[in-house]
Amino acid sequence: MNCVSTRGHAPAVSFKQAVRAGLAPDGGLYVPAVLERRPGTFWSALRGKTFHDVAIAVLSELAGDEFDAATLTNLIREALSFPVRIVELEKGLGVVELFHGPTFAFKDFGARTLARFLALGEQASPGHGDLTILVATSGDTGSAVAHAFHGVAGIRVVVMYPEGQVSAIQEAQFTTLGGNVKAVAVQGTFDDCQRLAKEAFADSALQARVRLTSANSISLGRLIPQMFYYAYAAVNASQDSGLTISVPSGNFGNLVAGVMAWKMGAPITAFTAPTTINDTVPRYFETGRVEPRRSVPTLANAMDVGHPSNLERLQWLFNGDLDAARRLITSRRHTDDEVREAIVELHKQYQYVADPHTAIGYLGARQARAGHPTGALFLATAHPAKFREVVEPIIGTAVAVPEPLAATLERQKVVERIQPALGELSKLL
Repeated sequence: MNCVSTRGHAPAVSFKQAVRAGLAPDGGLYVPAVLERRPGTFWSALRGKTFHDVAIAVLSELAGDEFDAATLTNLIREALSFPVRIVELEKGLGVVELFHGPTFAFKDFGARTLARFLALGEQASPGHGDLTILVATSGDTGSAVAHAFHGVAGIRVVVMYPEGQVSAIQEAQFTTLGGNVKAVAVQGTFDDCQRLAKEAFADSALQARVRLTSANSISLGRLIPQMFYYAYAAVNASQDSGLTISVPSGNFGNLVAGVMAWKMGAPITAFTAPTTINDTVPRYFETGRVEPRRSVPTLANAMDVGHPSNLERLQWLFNGDLDAARRLITSRRHTDDEVREAIVELHKQYQYVADPHTAIGYLGARQARAGHPTGALFLATAHPAKFREVVEPIIGTAVAVPEPLAATLERQKVVERIQPALGELSKLL
């Protein structure tokens, strides 16, 4: 797979090189130079196959020139040793549960696969000192990356998060591991954390002293594995009236993965990308102008992003043609009150307990079905227990907490604190 920068001022690299670098040297994000459309027969042959079979088939099409078949097969089976579950709520409406991994959030797909991509690269080029993975998180990315790389020799992880703006369980998941994982509370917003990460990757003096790479959705190695569940869901969904997939969106990496699967020919008719009131992308779709604003806290904290970095990838995938993007994607903002109402509706009507992010996905699917006679799936991106302090008062009943999550709350947190300044981060690194 040849990979190029969204900004077009960096040389093309292999997938392995793109994964190792994280950010392109011109400040852009790596994307596959070409996403060749596969014929309908390729996708129909995957119907009824296991999730692992679908993932291996898609990854082989993308990166089979860089990894042998046995390596790819073992990598997928080891990294993604947990299920994707599709739950039908009613005819034409289903939820794709992506929270059955070790940290109970969809970020496990990208983080665990990326960990193995990077470990393979480190085995091939030993003796260069520890590799530092610098990651900014609004909640679930931090825990997924921390757990994916915890205890991996030769790799250390630095997780930056906005202090006081993640749930108690989310924070406990990445602040209590210790070892090669360091948690850093930034006195600012997620956008400050993301800006610091980008500044660190662009600082040549820092790069000369510290081997840095990314595990945010900055990294193409995070997004490629997320294509797998779109492919799996699409080939197993009824196509009689088309298929819309609703993707609750904050930094928009998850949507980009879905669009890349669609460009490869996965049988998806449309996407909806509902957001919180942090609505940079819905406003872009309305006006054609990218006008980031400082993010504000909402019930769906993992989506509180004012300057979504993956909008740049989305624009590249459509060659800057906003009308073409609009024909495939709709994006609307939703308030906390709407989220509460959606959680109640899912619980009363379907006996389904959803976290706030999944509830926003449901709102997008409901809107899609209201406008068109289409089948719809929405993504459940986190286990409701990770947000029980939000969910329980809304539905009026306790949310069962899986034992691994409960155990994290009993462990001691160890946290470094910094101001949102590159000088402080550089010193820490």
